[in-house]
Amino acid sequence: MPNRVEQLIQDRIRAQGCIHMTLLDPEKKSGYDCAAIAKDAEAGGTTAIMVGGSTVASGVEMEDAVKRIKASVKLPVIIFPNNIASITGAADAIWFMSLLNSANTYYLIDSQAIGAPMVKKLGLESMPMGYIIVGYGGAAGYVGQARVVPYDRPELAVAYASAAELLGMRYIYLEAGSGAPQPVYPQMIAAVRKYCKCTLVVGGGIRDAKAALAAKTAGAQIVVTGTLVEDGDKVTERISEITKALKA
Repeated sequence: MPNRVEQLIQDRIRAQGCIHMTLLDPEKKSGYDCAAIAKDAEAGGTTAIMVGGSTVASGVEMEDAVKRIKASVKLPVIIFPNNIASITGAADAIWFMSLLNSANTYYLIDSQAIGAPMVKKLGLESMPMGYIIVGYGGAAGYVGQARVVPYDRPELAVAYASAAELLGMRYIYLEAGSGAPQPVYPQMIAAVRKYCKCTLVVGGGIRDAKAALAAKTAGAQIVVTGTLVEDGDKVTERISEITKALKA
């Protein structure tokens, strides 16, 4: 099956250097609200909608949210899984990711082994990702039992990212956690970008165009925001400010 979503992502990155994606958590907002926010985010210029969260436990809730979003936007919808319950054939693709700095093998490889047959059966486009939780960590760090990489230890992030690259993963996600008081430091982003050729994704604590541009300048190729749009207020305006900054 052609990797249509990944091709779109890479084409956009080649065209403008860094793109924006919107992360929606169906457990924080109902499927209907997720769809409305996704539509506003599309109008703001986001490239794709990621759906998932640290505590999503209901497959039914996840599938309903994805279907409603798909009916509202023309953008690709990508599963951002926290567990096997996140897998649904209603989406266009899935970040097939491993939480590299988890102390629990379940988040490192066991859940992936359980979910892989389902991903294949559903024909979901799969994009392999090394997920590294940094600094604050938030709910993702707590639930995933991560040994968080300190903000000021970029060499540790480089080591994990390098391992992911050598294992064949095509994406690295540096995650400060939902609602993080501060985003991943530019020094860490720059270090990972310098030593790894994987597409670099950065999220957590990015609340405005200035922070998004700082991430891009340091080397991020995909910037993800989620908390920024949770209240549903001025979504198009907020996303537009970021996407315009990333295109500059």
